[in-house]
Parts: sequence; C-alpha cells; structure tokens
Amino acid sequence: MTKTRNFVLGISLGLAFCGATYAADAIKIGLPVGLSGANSVLAPSVVQSAELAVEKINAKGGVLGRKLTLEIADDGSGAQGAQRAYDSLIFQKKVDVIISMENSAARNAGLPIVNRGKVPMIYTSFYEGRSCSPWMYVNAWVPEQQVAPVVDHFMSDKNAKKFFLIGSDYAFGRGMLEFTRKYVKSKGGTVVGEEYLPMDGSDWTAVISQLRSAAPDALITSTVGGAPNVTLTKQLRAAGIKIPYGNLAVDEATAKTMGTDAEGIYISASYLSSLDNPANKQFLKAAKAKFGDKMQTPNELSEPVYEAIYAYAAAVEKAGATDGDKVVKALSSVSVEGPRGTIVMNKQHHAPLTMYLGRVKGDGSVEVINSFPNVDPGKQCPRLAD
Repeated sequence: MTKTRNFVLGISLGLAFCGATYAADAIKIGLPVGLSGANSVLAPSVVQSAELAVEKINAKGGVLGRKLTLEIADDGSGAQGAQRAYDSLIFQKKVDVIISMENSAARNAGLPIVNRGKVPMIYTSFYEGRSCSPWMYVNAWVPEQQVAPVVDHFMSDKNAKKFFLIGSDYAFGRGMLEFTRKYVKSKGGTVVGEEYLPMDGSDWTAVISQLRSAAPDALITSTVGGAPNVTLTKQLRAAGIKIPYGNLAVDEATAKTMGTDAEGIYISASYLSSLDNPANKQFLKAAKAKFGDKMQTPNELSEPVYEAIYAYAAAVEKAGATDGDKVVKALSSVSVEGPRGTIVMNKQHHAPLTMYLGRVKGDGSVEVINSFPNVDPGKQCPRLAD
C-alpha cells in the first residue's frame, strides 16, 4: 500500500510560517459552481466552505510560503456554462487547481478541458461513478457506497419488495438508478416503475400518476441537486404519497429549504452537520465565527470542498511545488483528518468513506439511524490503480 502523509485540518499546514508573510505569487484555486440554475440552492454553502478553508490555511502562512486565492466561476449548473467556466479558469485565469462541486453534466463538459490544460482537479460532489482521468481525484461517494444502506433498510425494516424509481434525465439520475435497479434485483426485490424528467423539469404530475398506478412499497429518487429535489418532494407530499421515500441526491441544506415536506425522507451520506467529533465541531465553530448569521448549513455537497482544499494544499507541500504533474502524483498519497474522518483518495482516485443512514426530521436536521465505516468505492478507474 502507498504510504500516506497525514495532515490535520487547520493545524499541520504551514507550520514553517508564523505569520501571513507570503511570496509574491499566489496559488490560484479555481472553483466552478452553479451560482445560477438548479444548483444555485447549493452554491452559497459551497463557496463558504471554500472561503473558510482558504482563510484558515492562509492564517497559518499559506502553502510553501504562498497565499491561496479563490477564482470563482458560474457554470450555470449545466454543460455549456461549465465549458465557459473551465476555459476561463484554466486558460485565462491560469488557476493551479480546479476544486469542483458540480452536477455530472457540468463535470463531463469540463473534464476534457482539464485534461487539455493538464491541471489537477478534485471533484467533491457525490456522483454516479466511473468518471476517470489521470488529472481528476474524487473525495465524495459513488453508488457502491451510498445505495445499499437505503435499500437494505427499506427491505429489512419496512418489508419493501416493490420499488419505484424517479430521476432526472442525465448522467447522475440515470446512473444512480441503474445501479439501484440492479442492487434491488440482486437482493430479491423488483422495480415496478422507473420514470424521468429533464434536468430542468418541474411538473411531476404524470410521474406521480405512474407511481400511484404501480403501487410500490417504497420510492427511491435521484434528481439533480437543488431545485428539482424541492419541486418533486413538495408535489409528492401534496399528492399524499406516504410510502417510505429514499432520496439519493438530497443534502441537509436543501432539506431545510423544503421545511416540513422533507420530514421522513431517508438519506445516505458521508457528512452530516450533526456528526459528533472534534474536527466537525471545530469546523462548525469556525464557520459560525466567520459567517455569523449568514452562515449556510454545511452539508454533504459543501463540506467535501473544505477538505479538498486541504488535500490539495497537502499535495503541494509534499510535491514541493504547484507543478500539475507533481501534485497529481502526490494526491493519492496524502490524507486529511477532517469532519468526515480520515480521507485518502487512494482507491483508483476515489476514497473509502464512512457512510451514515439518516432520516430527515421536521426541522430539516437528520437523525442518524446507522453508520457503515470505511465503505470501499469499488472498481471505479482500474487503469488509474496505484
């Protein structure tokens, strides 16, 4: 096994520097994110996590004596906007790294530009899996880590045998539900219906009608993060759908925007703001101190951005430079101790993660039902195996 170098968030980086005296040239972190479009519900928390990590690292003297700066670009929550954002960040802004919390359509559009520019990228959004590039690492979950806790709970505790699947019609929605369908069947269950709407779809009336007709025991959904999660859930509640409901794409921040409509949704996540560990308490305290009443709810789609910036900083320190090829080689052999525990992206550029099965309460917070330590991401990118 490759030996990892461990960095504790907010403590180990920059120990050689006692003040905020930096070399003249800053290290630029490119952050493409959906400031507009469906992901705009999530973007504020993502930006805050990035700002917090940069501020804390700079307060310790930066990285190799250089200050970190953020370059934020709106990807419009889609492919066309992502192409413009990546092109601007890599070839105009000349960023040293891309830290990306985006939907799969945006990622797929941006990745060829990353490959062409030969810039390291850490993708921080949970996704459908098997997106591979020598330049990209992933610190978020894939279906092999996320689906089983929900399906197994519904089968064992809710006696569910017939499942109905609803998704957004793009890579993530279809990829997640393809895996879910196969997993349900492998466990002896059946899928009695599977329906999709376009990414920007908002009228789920016909889909809910199909759901009623199929009379399933449980519902599992995989819609694009943000607005579609809200519209679908509200319409399900208005229609009086009361069967067990597992959402593979909702996060705490979005759940809070739903209000009482989110109550009872089951989720499987690698991060919850209620995690009771010193690193998470420190993270939440620092975020509250920096943003005050404007603090967004830290969530599964924002907290990994915080850890990704620390992982990049650790890789630069290990490499002794920001050269893309050197940093990429270092990324699989550094670890960070953060709110989610120890994160090492050494499994074919992906990371084993502790997963939590939770149920959303009426106030939008999540009650943890069970935990599953160090779940392996499975075979994602065999050609990138270390």
